[in-house]
Amino acid sequence: MTALALIDLGYGNVESVRLGFERAGAEPLRTADPDVIAGADRVILPGVGHAGYAMEKLEMAGLANVLRERTRPTLGICVGMQLLFEGSEETARPLLGILPGKVTSLKPAPGRPVPHMGWTRLEGVSEGLGVANGDHVYFAHSYACPSTHADGASATYGRTFPVIVRHGPYWGAQFHPERSSAPGAAFLKAFLRS
Repeated sequence: MTALALIDLGYGNVESVRLGFERAGAEPLRTADPDVIAGADRVILPGVGHAGYAMEKLEMAGLANVLRERTRPTLGICVGMQLLFEGSEETARPLLGILPGKVTSLKPAPGRPVPHMGWTRLEGVSEGLGVANGDHVYFAHSYACPSTHADGASATYGRTFPVIVRHGPYWGAQFHPERSSAPGAAFLKAFLRS
């Protein structure tokens, strides 16, 4: 059995995420094998780019239902977190539907360009996530998830939106923990302990 499977479908920030977990003391196995991912103790779904493309790659690899049926810790990062929701303004393709609601675009404004790139403060942080109110973490995104019962932390960039979710075995981080210095490493370690 694989302890930590990192889904590698040939897109996104897989190598960066792998290195982040190595710095946190884990050795993820990069894989797209549905059987390995179904049986893994923990799974990471990374993502940078377009939600529709990422979802298409998951479906083609036979992983969409594998992810929907997970009962052990599973972490979506950036677009990987967005894929946990029902849909997105970015694509007509349905997403995984683990959490309710639709991901919507951030709106640019003077002094607030989109994509939102850079360090932003965490707010409303729940216990057990390894991070705290006031921690700054690194973002690179143009879309934000809706607020639900699963919100674990939020941030404000024009509007307030969830940046950590936790629902049963599913965790999500809109920010990039692998690029977020000590708070990011602490978040990854909390996931590894879950």
